Amino acid sequence: MKQFPAVEDWQTGGFGLYIHWPFCQSKCPYCDFNSHVSASLDQKRWEAAYLSEIERFGTETSGRVLQTVFFGGGTPSLMAPELVHAIISRIKGTWPTSNDLEITMEANPGSVESDRFRGYSAAGVNRVSIGVQALNDPDLKALGRLHDVSEAKRAIALAQSVFDRVSFDLIYARQNQDLISWKAELTEALSLASGHLSLYQLTIEDGTAFGDRFKRGLLRGLPNEDLGADMYLLTQELTEAAGYRSYEISNYAKSGHDAKHNCIYWNAGDYIGIGPGAHGRLTLGNVRMSTEAISNPVDWLTGVETLGSVEKRERIQPVEQGTEYLLMGLRRDTGIDLERYYRISGQQISEQKIDLLRGLGMVEIKESRLIATQQGRLVLNAVIENLME
Repeated sequence: MKQFPAVEDWQTGGFGLYIHWPFCQSKCPYCDFNSHVSASLDQKRWEAAYLSEIERFGTETSGRVLQTVFFGGGTPSLMAPELVHAIISRIKGTWPTSNDLEITMEANPGSVESDRFRGYSAAGVNRVSIGVQALNDPDLKALGRLHDVSEAKRAIALAQSVFDRVSFDLIYARQNQDLISWKAELTEALSLASGHLSLYQLTIEDGTAFGDRFKRGLLRGLPNEDLGADMYLLTQELTEAAGYRSYEISNYAKSGHDAKHNCIYWNAGDYIGIGPGAHGRLTLGNVRMSTEAISNPVDWLTGVETLGSVEKRERIQPVEQGTEYLLMGLRRDTGIDLERYYRISGQQISEQKIDLLRGLGMVEIKESRLIATQQGRLVLNAVIENLME
């Protein structure tokens, strides 16, 4: 089987646009994203920079049909609605868009952000993802969040009154959390949700405040691996009973509520990344490249204004493309297409390794798709590592 041009492959995964707003009111201790705290901003200056970048990428990808837009951060719900409107208008004037274009904005539950929901809706945003993270006040404080539970519930209700599609995030396997308390919290979350939940286990990342505390032995009460696994299995049980499909390892949706933009990542599609530190995957001239913008906000802004190019680009070799597809695709409940993997990478995954993992109940094959089972998802990193050896 021959390798197909990269341009043909990205069309299988889709085409989206990510806009990164790097500013927050405060830095959460678990966060390793490119986010910064700033007392004042010239949003008109930032608007000009974003519009310039949209035009630059639009010239390179003229004629492509754009399927999704995602405003992430940072805290993009600190953006003025007028700025969001200007960006979306320029986007729609730059690319043809799909009839069901999804435009998502990440938001925090604070009153400053939630008061802007109607303005964002008027600007064209049609999906909101709210960073709730916990449904009890002591844990919110421990996580460094500025909102309380009452604010979170008000924000969810307000978002649901404005947008047809609303998601919110929770972090579990937190300090001193047990199975009983997580069951109660998730049950409440399901009663509040309206179609989509993102449920992440707390991970301790290097370079974060939590990472520093952990190294010094000051981050006590974290669950052990067995308790973490039990929490994951309980999460599957409760979400499934409520009609939510675990369509990705940390994302749960009712029918029609999958996050289309994130699916482009998981399905190895093309996506443009605009903003400080934004990453992208872009296929041009049958060559697939990674893009990474300058991370410092001041350097990015001045770079756009004076240099006209603010990111580095590196060609992704076929074997690397296959690895990315494997890493991201096995997170999905639909897994990866083994024939597509071969077309991308020019290599085949060892049948012997697949058979071994099938015998252990870690993976299954359905119509030429390799899928991690629920048992396999519990140790997904180990499953992927075994397949890649």
